[in-house]
Amino acid sequence: MTLDPALFSDFAKWTALALYLGCLLLALWLAPWRKLLSARLTHVLFGATVVLMVLWQMDTQVQPGLSYHLLGLTAVTLVFSWAFAVIAASVALLGVYVNTGAGWDGFALNALLGGVLPITLTQILLIVIRWYLPKQFFVYVLVNGFLTAGLVGLAMGYMAAWLLVGSGAYTFSELSQTVLPFFPLMFLPEAMLNGWIMVILVAFRPEWVYSFSDEQYLKGK
Repeated sequence: MTLDPALFSDFAKWTALALYLGCLLLALWLAPWRKLLSARLTHVLFGATVVLMVLWQMDTQVQPGLSYHLLGLTAVTLVFSWAFAVIAASVALLGVYVNTGAGWDGFALNALLGGVLPITLTQILLIVIRWYLPKQFFVYVLVNGFLTAGLVGLAMGYMAAWLLVGSGAYTFSELSQTVLPFFPLMFLPEAMLNGWIMVILVAFRPEWVYSFSDEQYLKGK
């Protein structure tokens, strides 16, 4: 999701900037750089960032001030962890802004909505699913890959709507008659994109996926 910063107050944009910078600094501090270098996965992270940048430029306007594009961040989070996913999303969004010439006053707002929040929700769901569900291959692929991605995409749609209502740009009744009934349709494409990426990666390149382990999900199952 992409929001038009013109619909938000300066206070909202400065608040978003402070929150985003805090999350970015935390990600830079927590990111296991040595592990990434020792595993020789820097090219994989770079490739994922480029894919995100291309994917996010293929957006469509669903409402004046609100555009939709596939996120693809559930797969990135499951592969690289929360910290590297935040960094990759930030670099990808930076590339989008440079390429499209969008106004920089909305960068932090959209980095939070389209980057930090879905990544954080994916990470939380990964922990919850590991805690309550058995560690099995099909649970990982279907729940962490497909279901989580769909729920994250749906949640970000409603979060964007809530922010637009909070900014005063639209009323809830206006959005409920135009875009809200169609938000559940975001579930399937987001789930399919991320889910199939994870199926392919855990099948052919499981060593790339930080959240997947043959010992935990396959051995003895």
